[in-house]
This record gives sequence, structure tokens and C-alpha cells, in this order.
Amino acid sequence: MRHFLDFEKPIAELEGQIEELRRTTDAGGIDVAEEVGRLQDKAEKLLAASYAKLTPWQKAQVARHPDRPKCLSYVAGLIEEFTPLAGDRAFADDAAIIGGLGRFRGHSVMVLGTEKGTDTESRVKHNFGMARPEGYRKAQRLMTLASRFNIPILSFVDTAGAFPGIEAEARGQAEAIARSIESCLDAPVPFVATVIGEGGSGGAIALAAADRILMLEHSIYSVISPEGGASILWRDAAQAPQAAEAFRLTAEDLVRLNLVDSVVAEPLGGAHRAPEQTVQKVGDAIWEALQPLLALDGATLRARRQEKFLEMTRSGSL
Repeated sequence: MRHFLDFEKPIAELEGQIEELRRTTDAGGIDVAEEVGRLQDKAEKLLAASYAKLTPWQKAQVARHPDRPKCLSYVAGLIEEFTPLAGDRAFADDAAIIGGLGRFRGHSVMVLGTEKGTDTESRVKHNFGMARPEGYRKAQRLMTLASRFNIPILSFVDTAGAFPGIEAEARGQAEAIARSIESCLDAPVPFVATVIGEGGSGGAIALAAADRILMLEHSIYSVISPEGGASILWRDAAQAPQAAEAFRLTAEDLVRLNLVDSVVAEPLGGAHRAPEQTVQKVGDAIWEALQPLLALDGATLRARRQEKFLEMTRSGSL
């Protein structure tokens, strides 16, 4: 059953009418093809109109859609011979961060990503995509491994942020995130990061300080969630729509601010309506971004990447 967001209610009503008419046809042999076609055309036009003028808060809702393709969807659709690698070799394995070796369009790659899960059981297993320190230390280990064997890194970011629990803080959450960012910046190999849903706070940038940063059209990337920002600024989480507007968290805003490099267009109605098509479009965008990087040596890649992020601070983007 398709999940509809609040602003999609008129679309849901039309699609409900279409489904009811189809059931009528199946049950009684009545030909309602003309009416179904008319309603489908109306629904598509309404869908296009709705998604052409999404507010930042509505984009945040789309970025969190439960049916949106997750990290493992991209791994399954784009990475051949994927071999998961687990553990930080110090404390434990963190299922919120996926990592492993595979092949992308003929090239060996190291894959990293935050996985939210697709149902209750998998969401609990992956801690809703909120990594603990051992997750970021696993990412550091795998980035070091990629650097040692000269393997490009691909990351897929989809997290509300790092896990904020007391036990995570006790095990050095802030230090683990900082070291992961340092590992991103130091890696002497091509690195392409893609924000596929939510890019929340340091928990996202820990896997996204890359040579090229891509964002799906309806994904978001911000220093804090709209609800968290509203709770701090206005002492009221209900002000989240206003916070989303102020944070400039949409892909279009971030490209304009030179904080990300390019936007990957989503199918009409969002990635959740055509997951397989979205995965392939992201694969094409990653390949386009990765190819020029493969010709550069490690010292050049590292110097350019570090300069890229220093320039953000000089220009006032950060």
C-alpha cells in the first residue's frame, strides 16, 4: 500500500478513485477505461503541479518518505560482487553504517553508507540510520583500507544524525565523527558522496567530505533537523517548517551556496514512486562524477579536496 504525505492528499483521493474504478471493471466487466484515463491524466497534472512548488518542509517530508530507496537499495542496484566488511576492530560492529568492497561499472570500489531500514525489524537493527562511535570508526578503517589499495570510495548518506545517546557520548561520539571527517579529507583516492535522503549534521558529513558531493532533488542536508533547530530557536518543535525555510537545506539551495556539486533529478512524484529508475539515475550521476577523478593522482585529489572545504569557510558558505 502506497504511503501518501500530508500535502499529497488530493492526489491520494484521485488515485483511490482510479483504483476503485479498476476494481469495478475487474468485478463486473464494465468498461471504464475512458474515465480511468481522464482521472490518471488529472492525477499526473496535480502531481506535477504539487512537486513543482514544494516548500523546504515538504521536501524534508519527501526526503524521509518510508518507501524511498535506502542505502542497501543502491548497493544492490549498482554494486556488483559486494562483500560486506564489519566491525571497527576495537569495540563492535554498527549496523547503521554499511561498508564493503565491490565493483562499480568495472572498477573496484569501497562502499560506505548509512542505512535506515525498510520495516520495523530492519529499522531497529540499523538503529534508524543513526550511527554510534563504532560505526564512524568502522568507516575510518574502511577508508584507510581503500587508501592503502588505491580503491575509489563511494558513499550514500541518509541519516537524521549521529546517535545522541549517553552511551555513544561516553564512547567518544564527537571524536569519532571528527576522525571520520579527517579520514575523508585525507584519503588519496577518488571519493564521490551522494545524499540520497536526509543529510543530518555531523553524522552525515562524516561520510560526505568528498571530492564530489551529489544530492537527490528532494533530499535535504543541514546542520540539524528542522525539528531540532525549531526546539532550540523557538522552544517549539512545531516551528519546524519555519526552521526548514531558514536553514537553506534543499539541494537547490546548497548548489547555489556551492556546498554541494550537483543535483540528481528524481522521477515525477519523488524517488519513492520509481525506486529502480532513481537508483540507475544516481548510478549514472556517480559515474559522470567519478570518471574525471580516476585520472588524478592521490596528492592532487587530497589537496583539491581539502582546498574545496577550506574555500567554503572563506566564502562564508559555512
